[in-house]
Amino acid sequence: MGRRQRNRQRQQQRRERGGGGDGQGREQAGWEGGYPEIVKENALFERYYRELRIVPEGEWEPFMAALREPLPATLRITGYKSHAKEILHCLKNKYFKELQDLVVDGQKIQVPQSLKWYPEELAWHTNLSRKILRKSPQLEKFHQFLVSETECGNISRQEAVSMIPPLLLNVNPHHKILDMCAAPGSKTAQLIEMLHADMNVPFPEGFVIANDVDNKRCYLLVHQAKRLNSPCIMVVNHDASSIPTLQIDNNGRKEVLFYDRILCDVPCSGDGTMRKNIDVWKKWTTQNSLQLHGLQLRIATRGVEQLAEGGRMVYSTCSLNPVENEAVIASLLEKSEGALELADVFSELPGLKWMRGITQWKVMLKDGQWFEAWKDVPSNRQTQIRPTMFPIKDEEKLKAMNLERCIRILPHHQNTGGFFVAVLIKKSPMPWNKRQSKLQRKLSQRTGDVSVSAAATEDGSVEIVEEPPAAEDEETKETQHLLNVESEQSKKDGVCGPPPSKKMKLFGFKEDPFVFLSEDDPLFPPIQKFYALDPSFPKMNLLTRTQEGKKRQLYMVSKELRNVLLNNSERMKVINTGIKVWSRNSDGEQFGCAFRLAQEGIYTLYPFINARIINVCIEDVKVLLTQENPFLSKFTSETHKRVKDLAMGSIVLKYEPDPSKSDTLQCPIVLCGWHGKTSLRAFVPKNERLHYLRMMGVEVFKAKRKEEDFESKTEEGDQDNTKNMEEEMDIEHNELATKMEAEVDEEPIHELMESSVIEPENKMENVQPSSENAENRDITDLSSVKA
Repeated sequence: MGRRQRNRQRQQQRRERGGGGDGQGREQAGWEGGYPEIVKENALFERYYRELRIVPEGEWEPFMAALREPLPATLRITGYKSHAKEILHCLKNKYFKELQDLVVDGQKIQVPQSLKWYPEELAWHTNLSRKILRKSPQLEKFHQFLVSETECGNISRQEAVSMIPPLLLNVNPHHKILDMCAAPGSKTAQLIEMLHADMNVPFPEGFVIANDVDNKRCYLLVHQAKRLNSPCIMVVNHDASSIPTLQIDNNGRKEVLFYDRILCDVPCSGDGTMRKNIDVWKKWTTQNSLQLHGLQLRIATRGVEQLAEGGRMVYSTCSLNPVENEAVIASLLEKSEGALELADVFSELPGLKWMRGITQWKVMLKDGQWFEAWKDVPSNRQTQIRPTMFPIKDEEKLKAMNLERCIRILPHHQNTGGFFVAVLIKKSPMPWNKRQSKLQRKLSQRTGDVSVSAAATEDGSVEIVEEPPAAEDEETKETQHLLNVESEQSKKDGVCGPPPSKKMKLFGFKEDPFVFLSEDDPLFPPIQKFYALDPSFPKMNLLTRTQEGKKRQLYMVSKELRNVLLNNSERMKVINTGIKVWSRNSDGEQFGCAFRLAQEGIYTLYPFINARIINVCIEDVKVLLTQENPFLSKFTSETHKRVKDLAMGSIVLKYEPDPSKSDTLQCPIVLCGWHGKTSLRAFVPKNERLHYLRMMGVEVFKAKRKEEDFESKTEEGDQDNTKNMEEEMDIEHNELATKMEAEVDEEPIHELMESSVIEPENKMENVQPSSENAENRDITDLSSVKA
């Protein structure tokens, strides 16, 4: 008996068992695919929220009806990319038009609508569920577009309410930002975009440190952040409630790093996500919130401790429960003793429908027992329920807190998930940190005095006459001295390795060290000469991930992140930072440079490169992106002439739009290329190629793999498939595979007529998931793509 026959026999037996009593089959008994359908009912949930009255009177039925409906799909166009407007134009004038009057499974597809409260029409939502989007043949083309553009970092599929916290942070490019619970990274991506608001500035002064307690989720976070190709992002792995205090060097003086903006999106019970996580319906109890309250308060407290004075912290959850929301904020405000205040941000997102925070609530156990105040809680329940879970009883204190400035998003108001947001402003140090701040000011004053005296003496000696310091100041001074010695040694070596096991217990993968290039490193002068790098190029920001052997990849970080790395290697576990800018290429040594340009870092490098730049027209770009290794004769005469006078090796290919030709692509493109003896090619990842071709109006849609395999078999013998095989456009969104696979970096095939050797890398760099995996491993011939 075969496997299929056994399965059919089991299904028949199940039907018989299911219909034994009342004649109903398995389908009638509410089963689909072997799993029972989850009933979207929870009496305790309804009783709890009816009693708390978070839903306006008369809106309970629409509220519950919205929770039982699937969550609509939403997408966000990456705002800082120079082609954001082109993507928006492509969506509105091509893909959205094709969805008009389309009916799938009896349901009319709603044309996507822009979110009114999101700036510049960069966020859209539709009634398409993920299941319909993935399974429907009529939507396959649109789905492939979304997956491909997501891989490139040009589009993020993100829940609408999840976009709110980064907007309320009000980020500027110079801000130092901490994302405390960052995975999976959609909000982190928004923060990175805001840092790069001005694309003409390759290195913003600000940076994002994205943290998560789960080591595996940190790699998912890396995958998300890497799509945006920013040198200003660092991913670290710590418990957010005890994330270490970092230090930076400010003109030779150690200073505590305080953040201008902090995103505190804490773990929560998630009852606002019932529309997409239907398991919550059967698992929800009030016990989840009671267990999480303490952790949420500890994380928020640690956040405000690290917030700079005048800085802004956004606290958010995807829960509707006041125990996780207003109770945490009220407790934080009470113990801050006026150091924090809730900001009034209702006018910052016009068009967003919201409910004000509540000031009175009760606490309920999972057995349905209610408590209105801490004094009512019996002693045997005081481990489950804590005093901070209840509202403040002092009316004056409660009024001064302005809890009504909190924002609660209800699902039925704008067809979204449920959400809670509160924006806190820090006016002064936290009371328990004031003593520490006083010591720091004393230390700064002493350091300042020494500096002035040293400038005044001619022989460089320092002579200070002062009263003997207190014992506590002596201890602080000694600690400062030890920190400075440690910093100098770290800077001398230029190595930021993982912290010793004695100081921090490591989990997950063992991370390679971060090794910055020294000033006299012989690796850099040939690179500088070959590409005629500008004298302002920050070569000290280049790093590798190996201390021994050949340096195969060069990465770059911003000056500010370099400062953080060098001064905190003992305090934090860094998972990933920097973007790849150069890759070793042994064939390039004969042309004067052993390193070729990497596409993911080209927009950061381009402002500093003064040589080996070739301007190409739109026709040349199409040739480069649709053919694997085209001969020079296939390009325009102007391009042929420019390339002919250039030495072989890595080059930059630049397209500048022509404003007089409005029907052509109106955003600049910078590509990495390779100039061979008789050919010219582009080193661009597959999805990025497809992106540029779409923007130029080239049709890149293909049928699914099974259909292509069938066509390939029927046409076999009629053509030479080894020379002219069409690329499979079936794009799978497989984040973990990309994240965990070893990086194989092949040497460029710079001649079609010559058999050059391809040397795969023999070293696995597990912390640098890169789009260049696709770039170098699968450079395919797209010459058959139709314009």
